[in-house]
Amino acid sequence: MLDTLILSRIQFAANITFHILFPTISIALAWALLYFKIKFNKTGDSEWSEAYQFWVKIFALTFALGVVSGITMSFQFGTNWPGYMQTVGNIAGPLLGYEVLSAFFLEATFLGIMLFGAKRVSQRAHTVATFLVAFGTSLSAFWIIVLDSWMQTPQGFEMINGQAHATNWMEIVFNPSMPYRLFHMMTASFLTVTFLIAGISAYRYLRGINPVGSRALIKLAMTVAVVLAPLQIVLGDMHGLNTLEYQPAKVAAMEGIWQTARGADAVLFAIPDEATKSNQYEVAVPKLASLYLTHSWDGEVQGLDAFPGAHPPVKPVFFAFRIMVGIGLLMLLTAFVGFYLVRKKQELPRWLLQTLTVMSFSGWVGVVAGWYVTEVGRQPFLVSGVLKTADAVTKLPTNMILGTLVMYLALYLGLIVSYIWVVFYLARQSGPVKTADDARPNLVNRPIGA
Repeated sequence: MLDTLILSRIQFAANITFHILFPTISIALAWALLYFKIKFNKTGDSEWSEAYQFWVKIFALTFALGVVSGITMSFQFGTNWPGYMQTVGNIAGPLLGYEVLSAFFLEATFLGIMLFGAKRVSQRAHTVATFLVAFGTSLSAFWIIVLDSWMQTPQGFEMINGQAHATNWMEIVFNPSMPYRLFHMMTASFLTVTFLIAGISAYRYLRGINPVGSRALIKLAMTVAVVLAPLQIVLGDMHGLNTLEYQPAKVAAMEGIWQTARGADAVLFAIPDEATKSNQYEVAVPKLASLYLTHSWDGEVQGLDAFPGAHPPVKPVFFAFRIMVGIGLLMLLTAFVGFYLVRKKQELPRWLLQTLTVMSFSGWVGVVAGWYVTEVGRQPFLVSGVLKTADAVTKLPTNMILGTLVMYLALYLGLIVSYIWVVFYLARQSGPVKTADDARPNLVNRPIGA
């Protein structure tokens, strides 16, 4: 039944799903732009200037959508979840304030110089502005992940009259899961942008738009991806072990383990059935879950039976985890194949270019699936062990929430389709058709709209 609680959860999920798409790109893309800028400053090669001029347009579009969707999402703390700020506002409020004061203002201040100042300031000042915007995006991510991690593994506070009060801000900021979540998310952002750059560059290469520059970006992207893809798997394993220590119910749902057992099987595929507390059509590898979770073939792994009434819904977490892992493995395979081919072959195979084009936004799928594992896996709590989701929800009428939910979904669907269309439109329109023998004019001072 779609009651106020379920509709409010769906609405917030829709908001955060839409919002997270854009910071995921803008965080790493800002650093990619800084790299392009520095490369041009050092080499004078206009290919790097052209890369900057093209990708800064996409950054500007992405940054704008990230800001407006973030503002919309923050409204819901007051409209849909008043109990959240009432209970933990003394901690959540300052952390969100730190993000605005230390990161957003920094980004907003230097974004104008980065976008429109190339002809008005020196090259050094323009490069510094690009660095500060990149630093600001990462600092913003830091504070948001601090808050989310504290909600997952809260510490450094005490409850007084039903409200959380900080006792140690260092413990709050550097809570047990924050470092793992931060590095895992930042690497996901860089992988997302790596495949976006590779995919859009492959699309341009196929259309004959600046093939020399497009090939250079594909080579750069595959070189970065071949490092980041295996690194992300290692970070994911470390994050998983941290989650096992502090949120074992989430891991049980991720793995589809219903009964506490030694030598637990690794479930590759199944259809979890909460009514019977079992897996239908299960395909599993004996004892493998115990090996990678406890580093022992006979290690004990807690099942969902150890958390009666206090574990997350199993199906969403179970399938989201497998989608995330599946996308990660696909990226790993594509990275190694692409890295090999781009180094060995002068003319890139058409099938590789088409594959990269299709995978342009594959990072989004992995990031959203990962966030669903993290956030749905925290249920039934908003703040683990402190505040239940049902205790924080609004008392607004169901029909009011349903109406706004429908409007949100329609708007977000239109904006996502429009965003992807504009990115490919820019890819078709931006930049001259060039070959290696063509002259390379200095385009570093060309206005954004030129």
